[in-house]
Amino acid sequence: MAKATKAIRQALHYPPQYAAYFAANQALFNRVVAFYFDCIQTHEGILSLKNKQALTALEKLTHTTESSPHPVIPLTDLAPDIPAMFRRAAINAALGSARAFFSSLKTWRARKEKHEAKQTKKRKKRPFRERPPVPPRSWNKSVPFYASLWRERHTHGIVLKVWTGSCWSWLKVHLLGRDLPDGYAMGSPQLVRKGDRWWLHTPIEKTFEAPAKSGAQLTTAQTRLCAVDLNLDKHLAVCSVQTVDGTILATSFIGNGTAVSGCRKQLLGRIARNRSQTGIIAENEQDNADLWAKIRHVDEQIAHLVSARIVQFATKHEASILVFEHLGNLRPEKGTYSRRSNTKRAYWMKGRIVRYAKYKAWHAGGIITCRVNARNTSRECHRCHALVIRYNESEPVEGYTPGAALCLCPQCQMRDHADRNASLRIGQRLIERMQEPQKEKPLTAVRRASRVSQETGVGISQDAKRQMGPSIPAARRGDQTNGHGTAQGRKRRMGAPLPDIASQLRVHFE
Repeated sequence: MAKATKAIRQALHYPPQYAAYFAANQALFNRVVAFYFDCIQTHEGILSLKNKQALTALEKLTHTTESSPHPVIPLTDLAPDIPAMFRRAAINAALGSARAFFSSLKTWRARKEKHEAKQTKKRKKRPFRERPPVPPRSWNKSVPFYASLWRERHTHGIVLKVWTGSCWSWLKVHLLGRDLPDGYAMGSPQLVRKGDRWWLHTPIEKTFEAPAKSGAQLTTAQTRLCAVDLNLDKHLAVCSVQTVDGTILATSFIGNGTAVSGCRKQLLGRIARNRSQTGIIAENEQDNADLWAKIRHVDEQIAHLVSARIVQFATKHEASILVFEHLGNLRPEKGTYSRRSNTKRAYWMKGRIVRYAKYKAWHAGGIITCRVNARNTSRECHRCHALVIRYNESEPVEGYTPGAALCLCPQCQMRDHADRNASLRIGQRLIERMQEPQKEKPLTAVRRASRVSQETGVGISQDAKRQMGPSIPAARRGDQTNGHGTAQGRKRRMGAPLPDIASQLRVHFE
């Protein structure tokens, strides 16, 4: 059986005084976590036990019961009347932090021993300068609510048991957001602080029959796969469902990328004009924060919408495999600031679409995701694999125009939409990779016969064989933006203002 886990985030609507109660409850929880972390440091042997056994051992050390009325390290000295589930949640949090810390410490000690073992008497000893990991100095963990710490949960409300600073009280709060989906098992909710607001995060889990691996699925001729070609403009994604035997079942064109790109480019142009007016970007300070946030939110929303549509299309046509291209080596071309930055963020959005579609497809029923080599997927014909002619409507049918909408194969006379042809070729490439036997690695290149042997030694001087001067790569810092406009260690002046950009386009979706 396979599992799919995710968290449902719901905002809380509560009276103003509840915020102080939630803060006091979290402060108490972190004090209890720090208390148990210190106990584990004092008794390191507890970490050799399993989680349930370690929890029992820590409770015997700290909790007062009839069988042990005088524990070694009483928890009552910190706070009295702590509920059992609140205490156990803190123990589990402390155990997780302690295991992570001692694992890092063990790794550091191993590196130190390896460094000291390399030291020889002939060479001067070099000290090991890497600092060891230190325990957490402060704690800021969110509070999970185990069973008996919450009750009466329904669509728009829940009752939580909270430490108010003076006593334990049941507080009823309203939930804003989507309800828990059907078919999932609910875990322990968690109270999370974001800024000055409090949210409730609820983990949910669904179990289903584990799907076979892609290699096993592609041995069946009727297996359906959904291949996706992602673009920067026009259609953001083109999906095609086909079977292993080559039958094409359906195609879907998703999104209007021109509107999204135009909206983003206009916002980037406004940022560039604002910078040219001020002339100086403050060091380590975010400029145009509202415009950057708007760009980020638009890209996030479109990535979620497109990935959801891809998964819905694959589910509708009963596809069991989702196929994308490897898109890790994309680099923006030269151009103005807004053009280059717009292309870069469009590449980032394509990566988000793949990442979001992957987990959404898994939650949709175990649809697995694969990626293939993107080389020449837009240049090859999906029928005969010959090179195609790519052109726009009302243009001469000759050559290859990157980004053109139509394509023609001169060998088999196939005419189709270029993005649809690319999506079909992406799916075929996965089938070919699984069906062809594994190729051997290419042999290493033979050394040139004209290479001089080392036995001849080195002469007094070596004449340069290169007629031209040494190649010094030009420093092009302007093409390597590494943040949302934040200055990197110094001030710099912006160039002349950009020309006017058309009015903002609506971000519509079809």
